[in-house]
Amino acid sequence: MPRLAITSGEPAGIGPDLLLVLGARESDGADFLAKLPVELVILGDRGVFDERAKLLGLTYDWPDHDAEAPSEAGTIRFLNLPTSQPVQAGRLAPRNAMHVLALLDRAADGCTAGEFIGMVTAPVHKGVINDAGIAFSGHTEYLADRVGGHPVMMLTALNDTAHPLRVALATTHLPLADVPGAISQQLITEVLDILNRDLCSWLGKPRPRILVCGLNPHAGESGHLGREEIDVIGPALEQARESGINAIGPLPADTLFTPQHLNHADAILAMYHDQGLPVLKFAGFGEAVNITLGLPIIRTSVDHGTALNIAGSGKAEGGSLRAAILCALSRAGLSA
Repeated sequence: MPRLAITSGEPAGIGPDLLLVLGARESDGADFLAKLPVELVILGDRGVFDERAKLLGLTYDWPDHDAEAPSEAGTIRFLNLPTSQPVQAGRLAPRNAMHVLALLDRAADGCTAGEFIGMVTAPVHKGVINDAGIAFSGHTEYLADRVGGHPVMMLTALNDTAHPLRVALATTHLPLADVPGAISQQLITEVLDILNRDLCSWLGKPRPRILVCGLNPHAGESGHLGREEIDVIGPALEQARESGINAIGPLPADTLFTPQHLNHADAILAMYHDQGLPVLKFAGFGEAVNITLGLPIIRTSVDHGTALNIAGSGKAEGGSLRAAILCALSRAGLSA
């Protein structure tokens, strides 16, 4: 049986909570797990999970992961990677930043080696990793540095199976002031090529329809509100269309996210993080999935943060985690 890795993320956040609720004896995750055609391997600190299970009133009995042992579908095993200092739910500790990155490194290396078919990531806290003196802008960029490729961040809301909303980003975790300078014709054409290729292989469509946002209000209003659409985005789309990509735009973002457009689109390409993702998260927060395209491995993630204020309280909702697992399986050609 194939194995799917799941990193537990920031140990003080809700990552351990979500995973315990998924696989603890008293949870309602048994039916979900039983349908999975893979073995899940959870990466984390065993001591953190023991303490968090006590807080939540849960028990779990996941055996240690052994890459050489036979795997079993619908089961969970645990890969123990200790933290540097004890963890208290809801309280960040910069000394544990290396533990968070070690989880990502081990899962990514396992994917590259064929030990895992892909990886699902629980949320991390970018701020505390940077507080530890480590330059870190997010999972997307970090994993690309580890395994190679040109990462493209895409979120999808799966609550509407007839017309699932998929939003990819030309730029990811940048200050807004840096976005215009980061957008180039080469960037747009590269992102469109990756987005088109991955959608073709995943959806089985020869020419997925991709709607592309402009950068400025009203897509620049014929140059009166900015020239990026004329000088950069428009020429990039022409080049993409010449190569066979069905890219439409640049379109005003304020009217693009309406049913008349979305019902006929396979994906949206937004120019920056907060242009496209607020709409997607409004449509399906808690059930959406973050997908990294353009990597040589499969990686999906939850659509939310570490939620430090509810860690250990039992209030964490696991819908996005389950959706991320199912999405990773779908990208691997498996179904539950």
